[in-house]
Amino acid sequence: MRRLPRSPSGWTMAVFGVLAAVMGAVGLVAPDTLLTVMGFAPEAGSRRAEGDHTLVFLTASSMAALNMGVYYVLAALSDWKAFFRWTVPFRLLTCTVFTLAVITGRAPAGFLGVGLWEGIGAVVTGAALRLETRRAAHSGQVEVGVS
Repeated sequence: MRRLPRSPSGWTMAVFGVLAAVMGAVGLVAPDTLLTVMGFAPEAGSRRAEGDHTLVFLTASSMAALNMGVYYVLAALSDWKAFFRWTVPFRLLTCTVFTLAVITGRAPAGFLGVGLWEGIGAVVTGAALRLETRRAAHSGQVEVGVS
C-alpha cells in the first residue's frame, strides 16, 4: 500500500473518504454541529423529547460514515479500481434518494448538499476511471482490475 493515491480516480476516492471520515467523526463528537451543517435545526440545549431517537440514528450514521471513509481511503491507497467502479452507481443512487427526500419534504433544503456531494463525487470518480481506461488503451497498457 502506498502513502498517496497513484491515480486520478484514487485521488477522488481519497478525498471523498477523508471528507466522509471527518463528517462521521464530527457527528460522533459534536452531533448538533453535524445537524446544523446538514440543514437541520438542532434542539436547543441537550434536552430532547422522550422518544426522540435523533442522536441514536445520528450516532449510527456517523459511525457508518467514519468507517466508509476509512474504507475509501484504504481502497484509494491500494488503487483498487474495481471498488472505485462499484461505488459510482451506488453513490448516484444515494444522490437520487437524498435529493428526493428534499423534494418530497422529508428533509430540509440544506440536506440537498449531501445528495449533491454524493452525485458530484460519483460523476468525478466515473469520469476519472473512464479517462484512465482510455489512456491505458491508447498507450497499449493493460490496467489490472479494469474490465
